[in-house]
Amino acid sequence: MPGARRRSPLALAALAVGALAAFAGFTALGLWQLERRTWKLDLIARVEARIHAPPAAAPGPAQWPAISAADDEYRRVRLTGRFLPGRETLTQAATDLGAGYWVLTPFRTTEGFTVLVNRGFVSPERRDPATRGGDAPSGEATVVGLLRISEPHGGFLRANEPEADRWRSRDVAAISAARGLGETAPYFVDADATPNPGGWPVGGLTVVAFRNSHLIYALTWFALGLMVVVGAAIVARHEAKARGAKGDRMR
Repeated sequence: MPGARRRSPLALAALAVGALAAFAGFTALGLWQLERRTWKLDLIARVEARIHAPPAAAPGPAQWPAISAADDEYRRVRLTGRFLPGRETLTQAATDLGAGYWVLTPFRTTEGFTVLVNRGFVSPERRDPATRGGDAPSGEATVVGLLRISEPHGGFLRANEPEADRWRSRDVAAISAARGLGETAPYFVDADATPNPGGWPVGGLTVVAFRNSHLIYALTWFALGLMVVVGAAIVARHEAKARGAKGDRMR
């Protein structure tokens, strides 16, 4: 086998170390993705339990510092109080009903704190409250919905523009400052599907979905690790043949 070529022992050692490191790395990444999958499945189960639980009182100021997405997002909550007229904010929305706006209206609770309530979706031609056939209730009202965490980083690949009253995300702190609401809960509430006067806004359109591709990622990393093993086996076989060929020539 005149074409067979042997690698030096140093080169073989380097290849072996590299292959071992690559296999260990790919395996570790695969195991990490399996751990992430377990965490994601647990999160999904916890969120499902929150969504279907009876509504609890919305967290008050004493609880605000401890609120987090991991522990509180999508909790069903209940608010009693009054909507503050004339201070609604429209933020861009993409829903099953098409593109349009979420209608965020400040709500003063009977406990004395303010919460932004996402009353639901309106289409672009219903930006003006006068076109919706009704307005937010003027008397005491009870709102049931899902607690959501503020969205301070904009959306749709663009930042919010408070000075131009253009909102791409539901940034509670920025909206509260722009509307002069003072201290406001660090979350907002997506109202449920209870019909609003005139049928608009349309509530209950919250989409609760989590990407869970961790198993696919894990299998990809394990497959790459297997490819490293196969490649190393091919190199080892080639070296064995090259050594055998050299031995034949020496006899």
